[in-house]
Amino acid sequence: MIIPPKDERRKEKLEAFDRLLTIMDELRLNCPWDKKQTLESIRHLTIEETYELSDAILNENIDEVKKEIGDLMLHMVFYSKIADEQGAFDVADALHAISDKLVHRHPHIYGDVEANDAEAVKANWEKIKLKEKGNKSVLGGVPNSLPALVKAIRIQDKARGVGFDWEKKEQVWEKVEEEMQEFKDEFNAESNSIDKEKATLEFGDLLFSLVNYARFIDIDPEEALERTNLKFIKRFQYLESESKKDGKDIGEMSLAEMDVYWEKAKQLK
Repeated sequence: MIIPPKDERRKEKLEAFDRLLTIMDELRLNCPWDKKQTLESIRHLTIEETYELSDAILNENIDEVKKEIGDLMLHMVFYSKIADEQGAFDVADALHAISDKLVHRHPHIYGDVEANDAEAVKANWEKIKLKEKGNKSVLGGVPNSLPALVKAIRIQDKARGVGFDWEKKEQVWEKVEEEMQEFKDEFNAESNSIDKEKATLEFGDLLFSLVNYARFIDIDPEEALERTNLKFIKRFQYLESESKKDGKDIGEMSLAEMDVYWEKAKQLK
């Protein structure tokens, strides 16, 4: 095992964490808002902060990344403080738990298992995790509340971890084309009475196969879709602002008129 170099700022980092713990103690005792919070009441705020961190990363705004990491650190300390008051666990217990888990799931570092690449590490991680949790299914560890797109990614990752996967990306693309054709057969049927339920299922199959292909060419589909969302927002807001400057009401413009501004927006970086 390679020993990491000495961290010259370790003392400062520990002092900074201790300062946060002290402030949390003081707020919990003295601040009316902080005193009334529960695990449940700050849950939705944590989710919001997580998405704000995601935005900062996608926008490559490192100062905002630092800020949002701090916000999430506060939430972790907050949860631990509430649990400590309930006699359940404290922040030390939580930190020891994750440290123990990391050691246990990295036997190639802390044991005698060999894993020479990232894929081998990931596969071993999933096998150990399955034994730890006692799940009857490899997919048992995928949270039900995950957004569907993220859930598809995690499902495929876990199946791949035990060897259930395509061998070549060309095979995956064939599946994409197959699902596209099946969807077209449902959606482009000559009859006006399209079976919406069946078409919905076929569309889901198509999306799932596209997520699979994205994984094979090392693209994060969640990030890809979010980048497209942000691009659309930027272009549409350009359409709104520029048309307003020209004295036009977007609600009264024709599609052809809007397309003029849209094409200009596409030229912007």
